[in-house]
Amino acid sequence: MARRFIADPEISRLALWSRRVAMFAIPVALLAVIIERAGLFELVPVLVTFAASLALALLAIVLALIALGRIWVDGRKGALNAVIAILVSLLLLAYPGYLGFRAYQLPQIYDITTDPYDPPRFEAVARLRTREANPVAYAGLATYEQQRAAYPDVEPLIAAATPQAAYDAAHAVVTKRKWRIVDERAPQAGRRDGRIEAIAQSPIMGFRDDVVIRIRSAGTGSRVDVRSASRYGWHDFGTNAARVTSLIDDIDDVATPDKTEQPVKKTQKTARPATGKDAQPARR
Repeated sequence: MARRFIADPEISRLALWSRRVAMFAIPVALLAVIIERAGLFELVPVLVTFAASLALALLAIVLALIALGRIWVDGRKGALNAVIAILVSLLLLAYPGYLGFRAYQLPQIYDITTDPYDPPRFEAVARLRTREANPVAYAGLATYEQQRAAYPDVEPLIAAATPQAAYDAAHAVVTKRKWRIVDERAPQAGRRDGRIEAIAQSPIMGFRDDVVIRIRSAGTGSRVDVRSASRYGWHDFGTNAARVTSLIDDIDDVATPDKTEQPVKKTQKTARPATGKDAQPARR
């Protein structure tokens, strides 16, 4: 189709409005983040506000595409406004799109633990949850099977450090991450396990996830179990598993700061492969 030019091309009002709508979507999205991080409301108002920003971004893209079509036919000015609207909207939609892709790849679980048979319990944190929140009870072995298939690296920490040293290391790591500690109990030999309950926030939206760390004696050392669960939603997009594995690694580093890789000494005899009870699974 041949382009039809007008004598004095005007700026496309549709292109202007597409840019305005796209730019307005940004403060709406920021408002949702501020509401969640400040803890002003529960999850529903936050999601409604954020969904409104995404709807505005989609509307801006539609308006921009229509404006570009009109500009091509009528020869009006304003193509740059439409392009800006599309780019801004796509940037705003990129993160939700990424989360949607993660949701398609990962199982629909929101509670991750290193001990499915005796998972650390939420006690102090449970009193902070509302009725609309997810249950504090662990979902069971069926959920763990999904977890194991998707996140095989989620395992407890068996440390050579004493329970008190492991507890101090866990407390230092939680403090460094600036999580809100709601309950802390140091371990007492033969009497009780060490426990730390804390609230972590997701990096972008600031959604609150509950974390409990349990420290028990294990022979001459200690065992550290971690549980991380989202308060709301049926999908955590892999956030809790990533948090558990990184937390375990950091606690291990702090609890045994002088650990080094020891070279294997050569011997005259060839060691036979372990079988049966002698076989030990490798920690990933």
